[in-house]
Amino acid sequence: MPLAIVDSRGLDGLSAPRVAVEVHLAGGLPSVTLVGLPDTEVKEARDRVRAALQNSGFEFPAKRITINLAPADLPKESGRFDLPIALGILAASGQIPSQALAAYEFAGELSLSGHLRPIRGALAMVLAAGRHGKQFILPRDSAREAALARSVPILAADTLLEVCAHLTGQGVLNEHQLADDGDSVAPVYPDLAEVRGQAQAKRALEIAAAGGHSVLLAGPPGTGKSMLASRLPGLLPPMTQEAALESAAVLSLAGQFTPAHFGRHPYRSPHHTASAAALVGGGGVPRPGEISLAHKGVLFLDELPEFDRRVLEALREPMESGRIHISRAARQADFPAEFQLVAAMNPCPCGHHGDPRGKCRCTPDQISRYRCPSPKLCRNITRVTAKL
Repeated sequence: MPLAIVDSRGLDGLSAPRVAVEVHLAGGLPSVTLVGLPDTEVKEARDRVRAALQNSGFEFPAKRITINLAPADLPKESGRFDLPIALGILAASGQIPSQALAAYEFAGELSLSGHLRPIRGALAMVLAAGRHGKQFILPRDSAREAALARSVPILAADTLLEVCAHLTGQGVLNEHQLADDGDSVAPVYPDLAEVRGQAQAKRALEIAAAGGHSVLLAGPPGTGKSMLASRLPGLLPPMTQEAALESAAVLSLAGQFTPAHFGRHPYRSPHHTASAAALVGGGGVPRPGEISLAHKGVLFLDELPEFDRRVLEALREPMESGRIHISRAARQADFPAEFQLVAAMNPCPCGHHGDPRGKCRCTPDQISRYRCPSPKLCRNITRVTAKL
């Protein structure tokens, strides 16, 4: 039968809806047509899959090939559909049994040699697949991340040939085991005991960690504000399994998650030139911003008054609700954003206000404007003065 259906997963915010990769072979001039709202990265799969099949020793059918990524109204992006497309072509052309595909879901990017490359969002995809009970076949680097979900068996493969050998019964893909990788090592943070002095600031951080408060550290340059802020994640209580998975899934969407950091409170420190979209998320295909990447962790804003006021105002609603809803003309996405905000600033534009040597030349009006860059945001932050 010149028709094969392979199950995979797309990404829509933090959710991962099922995508059916349908491959049909028909007579006519040889061609490959890809439909189903594919992005440029997905359209380029035609050339990657052709080269991967040929370099792996398979025949690329000289027929009219139609590939449909259903549902058609869900935008598809990235190279995660390379592997299911290649397997669909092999099954439709009779080179592998199509019945063997029904028990699995697949995702992976193919190199021209047929090797599998890691994909982003693997953990979010497996969390969604756990409700359907199918095994998931992934590139080996992505399998280490996805196995943390513990919801479905994860089979790791290095090449397209290994996947095909498993489906035809000529080989076996082993289930990825967490114990083999040491993924359960307790996280290590910078120690607050390493900070000399600053008893008031350290006490304020301990109270903030206990009560989930946001903190503003104000003091001259060189007083250790950034060093103190980097110690806050170590004071936070250990993450639950559910919180750790949610944080890891968000980082996985951005391709920034490593299994060694599972269960570790994120610490994000964007530059003061960051835009509102970089901080809260956005884009044509909505991606998580810094506030979501700091989910269940700490967001540190150094030189707070240097941030654009509109950027700071955008933080107020996520701080109150713990979520951020991004709406675009054609796409909407909802990301978690439960973070503790730690900000640092100088006492005045020059940084020397209150210096007994009289080095400050800032006017009272300049100091007043500098100290309150965002009145709405500042009302939600506890101010702490760091002294030399």
